[in-house]
Amino acid sequence: MTETDPHLTYRGRFAPSPTGRLHFGSLVAALGSWLLARHHRGEWLIRMEDLDPPREVPGAAEAQLATLAAFGMTSDLPVVWQSQRHDRYAEALGQLLADGAAFECRCSRTDLAAVGGIHRVCVTHDPARPPAIRLRVADDSRVAFADGLQGFVEQTVDRAVGDVVLRRADGFWAYQLAVVVDDADQGISDVVRGADLLDSTPRQILLQRALGLPTPRYLHLPLIVDADGQKLSKSMAALPIDNDTPLPALRAAWTALGQPAGALADATSVAVALASAQRHFQADALPKVTHMTFAAAHNKPVAGAV
Repeated sequence: MTETDPHLTYRGRFAPSPTGRLHFGSLVAALGSWLLARHHRGEWLIRMEDLDPPREVPGAAEAQLATLAAFGMTSDLPVVWQSQRHDRYAEALGQLLADGAAFECRCSRTDLAAVGGIHRVCVTHDPARPPAIRLRVADDSRVAFADGLQGFVEQTVDRAVGDVVLRRADGFWAYQLAVVVDDADQGISDVVRGADLLDSTPRQILLQRALGLPTPRYLHLPLIVDADGQKLSKSMAALPIDNDTPLPALRAAWTALGQPAGALADATSVAVALASAQRHFQADALPKVTHMTFAAAHNKPVAGAV
């Protein structure tokens, strides 16, 4: 794994899951993270979060990378595949278990339904049930951080989330562990992603502390939703973006990020559009909302804020 260049002040990333073709919401997140990396004269990496085989679509990862390339966004370093990093996650989990920061749990979702799914104490000890591994979250575990767009965020993790799953009972690695380990190993200084992951950030910060890892800066962009408030990945509005005619979607994503539409109006190619986007990008114009409707994102972004 490439270590962080001590002279590098900004390294961002885009980390899709290969559960289907990239849709417009994915493009907004990718473009936003790419623009911020270029704005800060930093690097932009791609990581493929392919750790959940039951949900993955064959060929989706390659299709996603092809789409990003068609929109002029390629990784500045070789793409990292989480499916090739099982040993690193096992090493981190072993450290947590040895430190007493993680423990085996045989509680099912049904067992925890009465407490809203929030685990604070094991309610079953059936040795025949395969265990999950959880992060031990102390009482009154209050985490606060300053999000680069959404402002002050605070969460009492033990009450809001409970003990965090690190490895699932089916043996698959949990997102929370993998993302924390990968961000540290790749030297990510700035995590720019959709606001659907805003609530996950405090538990990731707790995990970083337990592993003795640095905490990057965070910035959560508006999540693009349909008229019913559903995330596009779960909506009929999630039509895949067109690799063959990328300019219309690129312009729409640019305006969804609160940027001046005229800056890309005369662009005749993706390369020309991205060059203009870098010149005209205004970080302080990013919409300070957590959700934006699909229709508004193609029109007047702030008016569609939820």
